[in-house]
Parts: sequence; C-alpha cells; structure tokens
Amino acid sequence: MPPKVRSISSVGILGFGAFGRLLAKHLHSHFPLYIFDPIWPLIDASLAGRAVAADVIAVARCDIVILAVPVSEMSRAIQSIRPHLLPRTIVVDVGSVKLKPTQLMEAELPEFVDIVGTHPLFGPQSAKNGIRGLKIAICPIRGRRSAHRIAAFLRHALGLRVFVTTADSHDREAAVVQGLTHLIAKVLIRMEPLPTRLTTASFDLLMQATEMIRYDAPSVFLAIERENPYAESVRERFFAIAEEMKRLLEAPR
Repeated sequence: MPPKVRSISSVGILGFGAFGRLLAKHLHSHFPLYIFDPIWPLIDASLAGRAVAADVIAVARCDIVILAVPVSEMSRAIQSIRPHLLPRTIVVDVGSVKLKPTQLMEAELPEFVDIVGTHPLFGPQSAKNGIRGLKIAICPIRGRRSAHRIAAFLRHALGLRVFVTTADSHDREAAVVQGLTHLIAKVLIRMEPLPTRLTTASFDLLMQATEMIRYDAPSVFLAIERENPYAESVRERFFAIAEEMKRLLEAPR
C-alpha cells in the first residue's frame, strides 16, 4: 500500500528576501503561511491574517516547506529544519540551479520527507504585472506524487506554465538561457551610461531584459555562473566566439 498522502493545510517559507516575498504574495490567499528569516523578521501588512512571522520550528512543521535561500546557504538551511520535519512533509527549493541543491536535499534531508526541486523562470521584475502564463520548472526528486500535486496546483491555481524535467536537463538549458542573459546584462550595466534617445527597437528590448536583472542580489548571479556545472563551458564558448569576432573586425581590409 502506498504511503498516506499528507493534506496541505500550511506552507512554511524559510527566507524572506525578494523571492520569498514574491512567493508569499502569490501563496497567502491559498494557504496559511509561516515565514522565518533572521534578516527580514517583519511580515508585510498586505499579508496580515494569512501569514505570520514564525521561528524555524514552526516553519519546519508545515505541510510544505519552501527553502527560499541562496544555494550557498542551502546546507545550513537544511540543518536548521531537519530535526523538526514531520513525516510526508514536502520540501521544495526555488533556486536558479537544480543539480547541487537537489543533491544536497536528497543527501541531507530525512528519508521520510518528499523532495521537489523547482525553478520559477521569473523574478520580482518580470512578475510585476502578475505571474499567470509565466513558466516554472519542476524536478521530481523523492515522491513523484508530491511533485504532481504541486505541478497541478501551479497550473490550475496560479496559472503557471509547468515544465517537468530533470535537474541535469534543467541545468544544461539554464546554463545558456540564464548564464548568457545575466552575463551580457552585467556587461551592459558596467558600460553605462548608454544611449536612451536614438535607440532601436532591438536595443530597447535588450535594455528591458537588462532591467529585469539589474536589481538581482549578487548571490543570484554567482549561483547561476558558479553553481551550475554547465555554465563555465557555455561562457568559454561565448568568449571564444566573441574573440573570433574581434579578430575578424581587426583583420586588414
């Protein structure tokens, strides 16, 4: 007989930075939320009644526990919740890379919890007009039924476009999709001031993409570039091709 499925009556969020706040904004109307972050101890007034500032124990005892922390803090976050987790709890991460966080969760979390890796393919800037129709990647790690339940909720309740994949496949694609986008945006920001008057439509789109990334925490960029095992080879190929273009333009006419 398969293990009994735990009903979902509460969600705990560990980490209340920019993305933790975005999660709370879209989840508080569906579940009571328990939130812990030692740096951001206050809960927005807009969440009053459905979200409370809690301690690590209260967060860990929720039916779903979301680790909204940088990859560099993942192991420490797991250590803080592990003694307090209950059987059939679903532990979810929301990081921009998937192999390292999911491997950490699988190795360090107790066997009696389910694990689902997720990557919302948006952030506070790209979600400022709402999240319906945006994309999210789901990586089932332990407990496929839990992954399917989460995917169904994201599709039907939040209107997200859900892509079920593996952590390895995710990181291979993200190394290009995010790695190059963030790298180019960082370079453009360092080149400022840039023209704002005689611009083309393509340049305006490039700057719009840059604005979506401009205010990300430095840890996001470092995780995308350093924690994704495929990012380095993508960067090296990009730089090699850029060097080819440089030699072409510098060649005698």
